[in-house]
Amino acid sequence: MSRRPESASALPGTALLPLYRLATRAALPFLPGLLERRAARGKEDRARMGEKLGRYTQARPAGPLVWLHGASVGEAVSALPLIEALLARDPRLHVLLTTGTRTSAEMMARRLPPRALHQFAPLDAPAPVARFLGHWRPDAGLLLESELWPNLIAMARARGVPLALVNARLSARSAARWTWPGAPRGLFAAFSRILAQDATTAERLRALGARDVAVPGNLKYAAPPLPADAEEVAALDIQLGSRPRWVAASTHPGEETQVLGAHAHLRRTAPDALLILVPRHPERGAEVAALARGQGLAVTLRSAGEAIGPATAVHVADTLGELGLFYRTAALAFLGGSLVPHGGQNALEAARLGCAILHGPHVGNFAEIYARLDEAGGAATVADADALATRIAEFAAAPDILARMGDAARALAVDESSVVDRIVSALAPLLPAPEPGP
Repeated sequence: MSRRPESASALPGTALLPLYRLATRAALPFLPGLLERRAARGKEDRARMGEKLGRYTQARPAGPLVWLHGASVGEAVSALPLIEALLARDPRLHVLLTTGTRTSAEMMARRLPPRALHQFAPLDAPAPVARFLGHWRPDAGLLLESELWPNLIAMARARGVPLALVNARLSARSAARWTWPGAPRGLFAAFSRILAQDATTAERLRALGARDVAVPGNLKYAAPPLPADAEEVAALDIQLGSRPRWVAASTHPGEETQVLGAHAHLRRTAPDALLILVPRHPERGAEVAALARGQGLAVTLRSAGEAIGPATAVHVADTLGELGLFYRTAALAFLGGSLVPHGGQNALEAARLGCAILHGPHVGNFAEIYARLDEAGGAATVADADALATRIAEFAAAPDILARMGDAARALAVDESSVVDRIVSALAPLLPAPEPGP
């Protein structure tokens, strides 16, 4: 595939990009200090902070390399089946996955297949981006969902790297912001191909000047079930026995108090009920445990090695990579980020493992998924904390309803598993051509 270098200024609607580049260049001396402060709070891996400044110690593998970039855990997990499909398509290919968070790096260290490697994405300043592109020399770049970093996109295009925006999502609020004066809408034109999650997103992107927009489906449907050790699942099931239990997953500040109140309400009629509370950010575990104790609930903290006991009312699971264990042992899951205006979290992970799902009204980031789950009878909306408490108490008394909801959720989650094949087919013109077989 031939490449024609093109300057960032050739992109229409990016007149302010030189000013953005100047501002980010001026900020560069302050970035190491910013990273150091984040490391002190446990938000950065101090040993790998250089990667965010474009200083990479790992050598680029020989042969073709496709670069995927996602923000955090959710995007990285959804990319796994796409990575596996790309590697299966071409045995010479290597895949570089970049993300921005420490939690995603720790998870990908355990889950990436051979010939795939993880690095932290460079901060969006000219020097780190130039070092990143110069070191890895990707043959194609696939940016996931809404990762629209101006320097990264413009400089990759200027080097002739073909770009695609994969599993693109754009909420109504974000689309409105892109219409503000000075917004660099021309960045959408930098993508040779855009694959939207749904038709609504596709129309919003076309209205902002995106070209070659297709809707092959939502990549999140293709993600594999969350892993869990079968012996651990069996041991936890035996330990909990017939105790009523539910999971509150990926909760955010302002949400835990409501969830804990709902659980306290449930324990009035089911005094042995257990809540497994999984905060979105594990470093908040001690804070969440303190909230539970403040409501008079006996708490165990997983990161401290405290096992669930008969008196435990709330188990705060402030660890990484264990949601698969908890979803497998609970029939009901509440998905966080939805009782507060965050936009929701991915419900398909719970649905794929047969959990009935409750969620609040704020699910704009996954609107199509939640709408389909609700319509299929695999999920239900709760308007507030009182409604959450009422529904949980109802479900605790009706395990047959939970089972039907869980079956409906699982059926929907596996129905779209062929989406990854459609996405790879749509990306084929941008990818390095696989070596012909014998």
